Amino acid sequence: MFQPRKVKHRKMQKGRSKGKETRGTTITFGDFGLKSMGTKWITARQIEAARRVIIRYLKKRGKLWIRIFPDKPVTTKGTEVPMGGGKGSVSHYVFPIKPGRIIFELGGVDEETAREAFRKAGAKLPIKTKFVKKQ
Repeated sequence: MFQPRKVKHRKMQKGRSKGKETRGTTITFGDFGLKSMGTKWITARQIEAARRVIIRYLKKRGKLWIRIFPDKPVTTKGTEVPMGGGKGSVSHYVFPIKPGRIIFELGGVDEETAREAFRKAGAKLPIKTKFVKKQ
């Protein structure tokens, strides 16, 4: 699964995710894209599940680009740990996504194949998604 090899700071604050995405909103590499329509944290496991669904459906045809990378650490404290005692250890990594961000791109396949692959991948993600074509 995806996680950074090396990080400057091991733990990070939650932050607030609001507004629309300004970067990564156009299709750059492929011909078709899967666009985010909501705000959520997408975990590394969810990205991997969606990637595997697309790869299985394509059966060695076309090329897939993953346009997001989970580099935000999420911490959790153990069960039955009392209040205090500091911040918990890093549990997993997420990508805080906003509306308008291109998540995946596909090239080298026809539109119907790309549409179906992205429909299946969208079911694995916690947000609403939209199929987009290159202008």
